[in-house]
Amino acid sequence: MGKKHLSLIIVPHNKAGYRTLSFSKKVIQIVKWSAVGLLVLILGLSVDYVRIRVNRSNYKALAAENNKQKETIARYESTMGFLQKQIEVFEDYVKKLNLLAGIKSPDVLKEVGVGGGGYTPTGNQALPGAPPAGIPGNIKTLERKAGDIQRNLNTLITLFQNQESRLASTPTIYPTVGLLTSSFGWRPDPFTRKQTFHYGLDIAAAFGNPVVATADGFILAINQDKFLGRSVQIGHGLGIITIYGHMNKFSCRVGQKVRRGDIIGEVGNSGKALGPHVHYEVRVNGTSVNPYYYILEE
Repeated sequence: MGKKHLSLIIVPHNKAGYRTLSFSKKVIQIVKWSAVGLLVLILGLSVDYVRIRVNRSNYKALAAENNKQKETIARYESTMGFLQKQIEVFEDYVKKLNLLAGIKSPDVLKEVGVGGGGYTPTGNQALPGAPPAGIPGNIKTLERKAGDIQRNLNTLITLFQNQESRLASTPTIYPTVGLLTSSFGWRPDPFTRKQTFHYGLDIAAAFGNPVVATADGFILAINQDKFLGRSVQIGHGLGIITIYGHMNKFSCRVGQKVRRGDIIGEVGNSGKALGPHVHYEVRVNGTSVNPYYYILEE
C-alpha cells in the first residue's frame, strides 16, 4: 500500500457498500499532464477559431470594398465612354460648322475628301482618299478635344453672326424624310454588283413624299436622263449646287427662287432606281463632296 499515491472512495447512494480506487504517482502525473495538454489544445483551437472568424470578417469587408471599387471603376469607364461619344458627336458637329464657315481648325477639322456619284464623273471630279482614322480617347485627350471645340465654337459664333446670308445658302438639311440607304463613297452597284463610286446620298422614302430644297437658291435646271431620271439642280451661290434625282414629278420651274424647306417635287423611282428614293448630291465649284458633312439636323 506504500506505493499508492491517491485513493478514491466511491460510496453509492444506497450505502450498501463502497469502492476504493487507488492510483499511483505515475498515473497521476500522466493524467495531470494530459489535462494540461488538453487545455493547451483547447486554448490553441479557440485562438485559431477566433483568428479565423476575424480573418473571415476582414475578408468579407475587403470583398465588399473590392466589389464597390469594381462598381465604381465600371461606372467610371461607362461615364468615360459616354463622354468620349459625346465629345465625338460635338467634334463631328464642329467639323461640319467649320466646313460651312469655310475655315479649318488644325486641331478639330479633318479633311473630308471629294468625289462624285454612282455614274461617270465629269469635269474636275475626283475620287476621295480613305477617311481619317479615329483617335483613342482618354482623360487628357478628352480635355484637349473639349478645349479645342470650345475655342473653335467661340470663333464660329462670331463668324456666323456676320454670315447670315451664307448660312441661308448652305445646304444643311435632308431633302426628304426617309431612311438613308446608301452613303457617299465606294459601294457595290445595285444592278451590276461591281464596285462603283457613289457621288451622293440615297434616301429611301414613300412614293410621292415631298422633296424640299436644302438651302436658299435658284432652280438652275430640270432634267430627265437614264441615270438620275427626273432631277432638279439648285444653285445656292458661293459655287454650291445641289442635285435631287429619281423624282416622280416637279413642283418648281427653272429660274424660280426657293428657300430652305420649299417643296420642289415628289419622291419617285425614275431613272436607274430599284425603288422610290432621292439621290442627293452637293457640289462645290464643280466637285462633288459628301453631303453628310453639310447636314446639321439628325
